[in-house]
Amino acid sequence: MDDYSLDEFRRRWQEELAQAQAPKKRRRPEAAERRARRPEVGSGRGEQASGDPALAQGLLEGAGRPPAARATRAEGQDVASRSRSLAREGAGGGEQLVDQLIRDLVSKTWKVIAEDEVLWYRLCQQEGHLPDSSISDYSCWKLIFQECRAKEHMLRTNWKNRKGAVSELEHVPDAVLCDVHSHDGVVIAGYTSGDVRVWDTRTWDYVAPFLESEDEEDEPGMQPNVSFVRINSSLAVAAYEDGFLNIWDLRTGKYPVHRFEHDARIQALALSQDDATVATASAFDVVMLSPNEEGYWQIAAEFEVPKLVQYLEIVPETRRYPVAVAAAGDLMYLLKAEDSARTLLYAHGPPVTCLDVSANQVAFGVQGLGWVYEGSKILVYSLEAGRRLLKLGNVLRDFTCVNLSDSPPNLMVSGNMDGRVRIHDLRSGNIALSLSAHQLRVSAVQMDDWKIVSGGEEGLVSVWDYRMNQKLWEVYSGHPVQHISFSSHSLITANVPYQTVMRNADLDSFTTHRRHRGLIRAYEFAVDQLAFQSPLPVCRSSCDAMATHYYDLALAFPYNHV
Repeated sequence: MDDYSLDEFRRRWQEELAQAQAPKKRRRPEAAERRARRPEVGSGRGEQASGDPALAQGLLEGAGRPPAARATRAEGQDVASRSRSLAREGAGGGEQLVDQLIRDLVSKTWKVIAEDEVLWYRLCQQEGHLPDSSISDYSCWKLIFQECRAKEHMLRTNWKNRKGAVSELEHVPDAVLCDVHSHDGVVIAGYTSGDVRVWDTRTWDYVAPFLESEDEEDEPGMQPNVSFVRINSSLAVAAYEDGFLNIWDLRTGKYPVHRFEHDARIQALALSQDDATVATASAFDVVMLSPNEEGYWQIAAEFEVPKLVQYLEIVPETRRYPVAVAAAGDLMYLLKAEDSARTLLYAHGPPVTCLDVSANQVAFGVQGLGWVYEGSKILVYSLEAGRRLLKLGNVLRDFTCVNLSDSPPNLMVSGNMDGRVRIHDLRSGNIALSLSAHQLRVSAVQMDDWKIVSGGEEGLVSVWDYRMNQKLWEVYSGHPVQHISFSSHSLITANVPYQTVMRNADLDSFTTHRRHRGLIRAYEFAVDQLAFQSPLPVCRSSCDAMATHYYDLALAFPYNHV
């Protein structure tokens, strides 16, 4: 209640009180006149009264006042008391009413905001839930957001407690695993027999078809060893020891859509993760392949480098013209297919030991120079400006792997010969965390916003919660971990032997054969998300499919196969 209302209330209360007391003032003179005209009744009382005038006057007024007058005075006092209390209560009650009104208005505003579908849709998009959906796909995005949050919590709990299912992907008999790669749950593997297989681990039925070679006259097991395999959402690529390269379109069939031949062995192979671009390095040549507008594959660009290329990567999100980064000894080149330009990023320094690229940066490890007390480092360059941005780390042993493309913003993870996994802060250039993860060198590593999965040369796969600096769990196999790839609900690991010579399977037991061939594991932490059929036609089962030997094992945690 404001000051004006209180003043108005007091004014009206005083008027009513004055009106209530007005009859008393009029009755008092009339009573005095009657008492003055009244004769004295007795001398005793009259003498007492005349002896003390004040007492006499009080007795006369008390005796002469009627009961109604006494009640009126008492009622006036009660009215005044009640009025004062009501005034006090009116002031406090008004403030309470105003507060309640404000609370009601704020609550209604929050309710409108809480039911805003656009707001909940944007929250889902910001946190990465249903990124390919539009706002019209669902009627209640608030409920969708709550369900996604609950699933995310469930998946994180399953990851931490190692709760889920793991399967060993079917192997090729009498062959040793040579190389493994995966993309979005689809796995490709190459063997010493020349066979190439593909699994879609996103489905219940792991159908693993063979990708056939163009030459149908080749007998099984007579093809050269597979050197490298790569896969993305639509293409599969395999490079062989004799310099041949096969490219398959997973949407059309199991026969290659293009076959390319080098004069020498292929040293490095790269496949773009977002378009149809393949890069190969053989001898001193780097070749980029891509289809034209009619769909026919052709050489998009060809480069010559002075040294043998050990590491080759294609820069993502380059739109029309592909861009690649090649490391050859102590040289680092930026190769652009648009004008066949070769830009030298790094030269005349220590040799490069590992490489990874993102859309606008490249990170690579270089050997240390122990004789001048300069340790191994990771250099980060800007692809647009072509200059060095950061020099990270200064450790005694060489860096063996680095993952920039899959790391959270402003962070990068690396592995080293000393068996430690390090998280680098790209803002400050410091090492944010160093974990003693493996006994031998780290061969593969990946991180997200809360965990790290690393693989070592000793065959150990370790999962860490790096925010708590705590190892969650680990599994072991007898071969070095060559490939690691995980999403929010799945994990693919591959243990590839160093020795590719297969012992006679007829003389060995089944367990010995399995021990020497290598191992691919698929972990699933949300079984309810598995589909019943693969979206890739080449991975779908059919009635006329040839029966093969299946050794898929649904292992229950925490059993570890050796």
